[in-house]
Amino acid sequence: MKTINTNKSSAPPFQENNPIEWLRQNFFSTWYNTLLTIILLSIITKGITGFISWATTQAEWEVIKVNLPLLMVGRYPKDQYWRIWLIVSIISSLSGFSWGIIARNSATLFSQPVLIFLAVIPAILLLIPVTTPFKLLLIGIVILVISTAWVGKILGKKIPNIGKYISFIWFIAFLLIIWLIGGGLGLKSVSTNDWGGLMLTILMAIVSIFLSFPLGILLALGRQSKLPVIKIFSIGYIEIIRGLPLISILFMGQIMIPLFLPDGMRPDRILRAILGLTLFSSAYLAENIRGGLQSVPRGQTEAAKALGFNTPLALGLIVLPQALKVAIPSIVGQFISLFQDTTLLSIVGLSELLRMSRSILAQPQFLGDYAEVYLFNGILFWIICYAMSIGSRQLEKKLNTDH
Repeated sequence: MKTINTNKSSAPPFQENNPIEWLRQNFFSTWYNTLLTIILLSIITKGITGFISWATTQAEWEVIKVNLPLLMVGRYPKDQYWRIWLIVSIISSLSGFSWGIIARNSATLFSQPVLIFLAVIPAILLLIPVTTPFKLLLIGIVILVISTAWVGKILGKKIPNIGKYISFIWFIAFLLIIWLIGGGLGLKSVSTNDWGGLMLTILMAIVSIFLSFPLGILLALGRQSKLPVIKIFSIGYIEIIRGLPLISILFMGQIMIPLFLPDGMRPDRILRAILGLTLFSSAYLAENIRGGLQSVPRGQTEAAKALGFNTPLALGLIVLPQALKVAIPSIVGQFISLFQDTTLLSIVGLSELLRMSRSILAQPQFLGDYAEVYLFNGILFWIICYAMSIGSRQLEKKLNTDH
């Protein structure tokens, strides 16, 4: 009978995994790695200390404190600000509720990274240069998100099928938000000329994303169609739009669209800008989705047809779900790019965040405060884009796209 030697000498060496050992292996393994680490650390430390010194002693944050309403909502009437806070509350409540529904089967709703993030947000809110009532309202919004997330998790466990209605609830909320912003039907109407700031930037991006996504799917399917007319039209549209800069499409939307309409009919500037963003983004989304469609094996379609599925059902139930799962990173990347492209709307006369920033910098008392204003804008854009990126990763994890 063969025996197995179980001496300690035959066991694999145990590698100590402590912070000091990790730093030594990754940053100080050789003399040139050590030198490079020291140089880079000194540069980074000097940059951070210099920025903190500028932000705390030299920066004139009064420009943000005084003009914060303009940056957020433009020239929206002050007596109607309650609508904006109601909209923020609706979005925060639904965000927390959706978070709780999605994480209903998780062991803990508030993991360590989430708790750290929730602790950092109030600290940042207390440091930003805004009035005390505004800080309290923002902290209240954070508390609202946490409480609705807890409620969503409880309801998700009691009513497992409630997750199916989240998309419908968001759609109803979107219609309610549009009504609150624009007024009418019992509310005071607010002209679109008074819409501006971050509110207009986010609204334009969301509506354009909502419209360009289904159009991109149709174009991607049309490019793979066996019908020559549909295929040629889809290919022509995609290649022509992708060959044009966005700014030219926006100018055509603002100037040329009214030329093809009857006299006296002139669509709103915001509608024309949304049309331009939608047409531009749908062409790029079509190629992203087409890449996902090509990753689905042909056997999936053949198996669906063997089971009696017709072409629309095979596409809608078998092919598209798999293709969209694969294309999630590129689709979200296009959405982030579309959100950033809204800054071009200032060139065509819309008072989005960048245009409002320029108007603020034209005020005599704030001439030269470019760094403060653009830094604040950059932080806002980064927070929103990073939130979209986190949502994308969580969706990928939920759908198990790596398996």
